[in-house]
Amino acid sequence: MSDKNSLIQPDRGQKATAIHLVSKDTFPVFVKGLNAAQRTALAAQKFEGDGYAHAIVPDGDHWFVVSGVANPDELSSWCMAKLAEVLPAGTYRREGGDPGKAMFGWLSGQYSFDRYRSDPKEEGPRVLLTKSVKAIDATLAEAAATELVRDLVNTPAEDMGPAELEATAHQIAKQYRAEIHVTKGDALEREFPMVHMVGRAASRSHAPRMIEIEWGDPKHPRVAIIGKGVCFDSGGLDIKPSAGMLLMKKDMGGAAHAIALAQLIMGAGLPVRLHMLVPAVENAVAGNAFRPGDVLRSRAGISVEIGNTDAEGRLVLGDALAKASESAPELIIDFATLTGAARGALGPDLPALMTRQDATAEALLAAGLENDDPAWRLPLHKPYAEWLKSDIADINNTHTNGFAGASVAGLFLDRFVGEGIDWAHFDTFAWRPVSKPGRPKGGEALGLRASWAMLQARFAK
Repeated sequence: MSDKNSLIQPDRGQKATAIHLVSKDTFPVFVKGLNAAQRTALAAQKFEGDGYAHAIVPDGDHWFVVSGVANPDELSSWCMAKLAEVLPAGTYRREGGDPGKAMFGWLSGQYSFDRYRSDPKEEGPRVLLTKSVKAIDATLAEAAATELVRDLVNTPAEDMGPAELEATAHQIAKQYRAEIHVTKGDALEREFPMVHMVGRAASRSHAPRMIEIEWGDPKHPRVAIIGKGVCFDSGGLDIKPSAGMLLMKKDMGGAAHAIALAQLIMGAGLPVRLHMLVPAVENAVAGNAFRPGDVLRSRAGISVEIGNTDAEGRLVLGDALAKASESAPELIIDFATLTGAARGALGPDLPALMTRQDATAEALLAAGLENDDPAWRLPLHKPYAEWLKSDIADINNTHTNGFAGASVAGLFLDRFVGEGIDWAHFDTFAWRPVSKPGRPKGGEALGLRASWAMLQARFAK
C-alpha cells in the first residue's frame, strides 16, 4: 500500500480536488447552488445524500466530489473512509471545514494486505489535506498502530509464530531504544511454567517464550501492557472442530494489540515506565501436550487443574499478569482473544471490558466512544468465582455450567493480578468478519485506540 506518511498533508493552498460533505437534510440546499449540468450529473448517479454514497460532479475542466454523511458538523472516523477506498488517485480537500476525526478513516481505508498475492493491486495514493497540522502526526501514529495489528493478525500462523512475534518486538524495541528480554527453554519452564506447559508441544521453530519490553524513566508511573500471544490454537488435546480452528491464526490478536500500544506509547514519549509482556505460544497436539486433568504450577504459586486444554489463553496470561504485578504497576491493561462467550454476548465489533475499578472502566468506555472504538463493560461478579473451584488444586481453568463464560474467565485472570492493582481486561475479537468503510475484512484493532486515548488523558503531562 502507499506510504501512510504521505496520505495526510498540511493544506497550504495547493491544487486539490474539492470534497463537499452533505447530509440528507442539507443536500437540497446544496443542490440549489449548482448549475443545470451539475444537477443532471447528480441525478444520473442517483445521489441523494445517503451515507457513504458519493458522486463525481463536472466543474469546468475539472470535477469535484459530493459525499453523504450523517452530520457534516460532527464527523466520525469513518465519514470519509469510503472515499479513500474508491476515489481516483490524487489530492483532495474538504470544502467548508476540516476533515478532523475523518483523517483516521482516510488512512485506514487505504489499507490492504497483499503479502501473499502474486499480483497485488498497485494504486496511486489518495492524499487528503488538512489545516489541523498538529493532528497529523498523532493520526498517522494511530493508523500505523492499527495497520500493525492488522498485518500481524492477518499473517498465517506458519509465518507468525512465537519467533516472528519476538522479531517484531525486537524491531520496535530497537527503534525506540527500549530494553527487551526474552525467556525461553529451561528458564521459561522455571519462571513461567504455565507458558511453557501450554506451548511445549509445538515444533522447535514455534517454541514458546515470554517476550518483555521495558522502556521509559523508572521514576515515571509504571504501566504494564499484556497481550495473549497464542499464535495458533488447535485446542490442544481438547481439539477444536475444523470450523473452530479456521480463524485461529488470530488467537495472537491480543499480542498484536499490546505490541501496537507499546509502539504508540514509546513513539509519543508518554511519561510512563512501560512494561510490555507477550506470552507467545502455539497450542499444539503432540505426545507431550498438556492434558485435561493435569495440574499446572504457575508463577504466582497458584496450582491450576486443567478442565479443558482449549482454555489455554488464560493460563499464559496468568503467568504474565503475575510477573507484571511483581513490580506493583499503577495500571495493567491486557488484551486477549479469550472467549467465545464474549462474542456471543457482544458480537464482533465490541470488545468485552472488565475492570476492578469503576473509574478506569468509565475512562476507557468514554475514550472508546470519543474515538469511534467502543467497548462494552461486563462484570467481574465475585460470586461466580466459586464455579472455578477444583477438587485437587487451587483453581480450575474452566467451569462446566455454561453461564457467564467471559466474566468467569475474567475472574480466573483476576486471581493472578496483585492485590490492589488497577487492572483492565479486554476480551477482544481482533477480527472483522464483514468489511465496512475504513474497516476491511480481516484482522482488526478493537480496544486499541480507546486504551491509547485513556492512557494519554491519564498520564500525559
